[in-house]
Amino acid sequence: MDASARAFTGEAPARLDELIEARALSVVFQPVVDLAAGGAVGYEALVRGPAGTWLESPTALFAAARETGRYERLAIVCIQETLRAWAAHGSPGLLFLNMSPRLVQRAGFEPGRARRFLESLGLKPATMVIELTEDYPAIEMQHLRDSLRLYRSMGFRVALDDLGEGFSSLRLWSELRPEFVKADKHFVRGISKDAVKRQFLRSIQHIARRAGSQVIAEGIEVAEDLRAARRLGIAYAQGWHLGRPNAVPAPTS
Repeated sequence: MDASARAFTGEAPARLDELIEARALSVVFQPVVDLAAGGAVGYEALVRGPAGTWLESPTALFAAARETGRYERLAIVCIQETLRAWAAHGSPGLLFLNMSPRLVQRAGFEPGRARRFLESLGLKPATMVIELTEDYPAIEMQHLRDSLRLYRSMGFRVALDDLGEGFSSLRLWSELRPEFVKADKHFVRGISKDAVKRQFLRSIQHIARRAGSQVIAEGIEVAEDLRAARRLGIAYAQGWHLGRPNAVPAPTS
């Protein structure tokens, strides 16, 4: 058994409790770029665990939290620390805030309390985008719609992550009518050379226009794919070619 496995089986619960209590997390921001106007329309917030530990990776961090029954506690602390970091940097544009449908559906959400917390940081719900992650199991669709209606009544917008990864994401698009849809990076990388991927994105773009959504192409890593996305009329894009995750929301050219 390697060190990570031993840590997970023997140390994960206590280590996670310590991490959550100490809020030992770091937040980085990756730009979402307006392909027509240039520059960042906003940033996606990404959370990391303590540097140099087996929990640094968000995949390992949230997997351990799910396995040990600490997912919701960790997710709430991540959101709070993300909002604090965002406010500290002057909140430049939209903030894409990753949230699982499981968390959105969580009982006990109080709009008044959430609004007061945002106001204490000088933030407005109208600058927040709830980015629904690919963690889709056990969704009660009506409950999710009702929960999002409450958030939207406050001014939040909604984005759907990893569109195209599975049939569930297509159903969510149809049911929830998000303001933004993120085309999964699998269908974006290499579009300059792959006619099938270009057709996929063209179809997504066509549906988005009818549904009132804006498409964000994820995984833009080379200039050729960026040019191809622009030719297709994609509104926004994200990827290492446009800007890597950074502790400070860095402007793009």
